[in-house]
Amino acid sequence: MTAETSQTLDRGLRVLKLLAETDHGLTVTELSVRLGVNRTVVYRLLATLEQHELVRRDIGGRARVGLGVLRLGRQVHPLVREAALPALRALAEDLGATAHLTLVDGAEALAVAVVEPTWTDYHVAYRTGFRHPLDRGAAGRAILAARRGEVDNPGYALTHGELEAGASGAAAPLLGVSGIEGSVGVVLLTDCVPERVGTRVMEAAKEVADALR
Repeated sequence: MTAETSQTLDRGLRVLKLLAETDHGLTVTELSVRLGVNRTVVYRLLATLEQHELVRRDIGGRARVGLGVLRLGRQVHPLVREAALPALRALAEDLGATAHLTLVDGAEALAVAVVEPTWTDYHVAYRTGFRHPLDRGAAGRAILAARRGEVDNPGYALTHGELEAGASGAAAPLLGVSGIEGSVGVVLLTDCVPERVGTRVMEAAKEVADALR
């Protein structure tokens, strides 16, 4: 802590981080131990966070992340989209394919940014806001591979016809971006995806990850 920082705010943010890292919540005693402060301080922190709906406590008294955090999280999408657009535009123009940034939203993959190429006669229509299960489509499969630590070879996911008949997808996960699970990919009207597409998608994913750090 420095003279310019707030100890109370720091502790409140640490509470949110601790709660975000667990699925079953934490008791006041558990938070007290992990923060290294007494229970009275924890009670005050939780009461303040509850007022802003950032924390909720269940019948058993365990504290969990509140719905207010989700509302704040939705505002992150525009910022992420803006940071990703330059790399997506370059990717779409380079490959002549529809490029997209997809993030995890619950149990689904959500397209938060889409860029279509300007010079092709036809391309796949893929819209911002499109959702699909994580285990279908290249975007979701790339994210799941990153969760399992299986992105070393080849480093990207390929699919054909899983989301749209006749369309193929290639996507690479965003790596090294704290708090964000996502992927960058393209959708093409082809049965066979050239190897350079996978390489180019990985490059774009790295560019987006660098922009978000």
